[in-house]
Amino acid sequence: MKHEGKNFPGPTIETERYWQGCKDHELLIQWCHQCGHYQFYPRMMCTVCMSKDLDWIKALGKGKVKTYTIVHRAISKAYAKEAPYTVAIIELSEGPTMMSNIIGCQPEDVKVGQEVKVTFEDWSEKITVPKFVPVDNKRN
Repeated sequence: MKHEGKNFPGPTIETERYWQGCKDHELLIQWCHQCGHYQFYPRMMCTVCMSKDLDWIKALGKGKVKTYTIVHRAISKAYAKEAPYTVAIIELSEGPTMMSNIIGCQPEDVKVGQEVKVTFEDWSEKITVPKFVPVDNKRN
């Protein structure tokens, strides 16, 4: 199994809809009806105005690399075959940032400000993880 031994995220009340969106290959973020703020990661209330009037919206799935690191020494044996790999903070077009991997290119080719788009990796029947590829990459 490709992902055996990896830490699988577990949906919570706050994140259940997000993980279902990933399973459907849709990147969902929250939007506040009161102030118009977009946010990620999922929370019970808006981080700007504290309203609980939040909706899930489908993000464009595009963004830019804000910062990144190249991992040469994996955190566990489960990730060793993937090293070196890139962990990045992506600033989504809507504004929120999220941590993910950049795949589909060599780690040394990743640059701050590089445009990326979301792709999805099915880890199991229940968990699908969003990752990002450079926009000039053919992978969807």
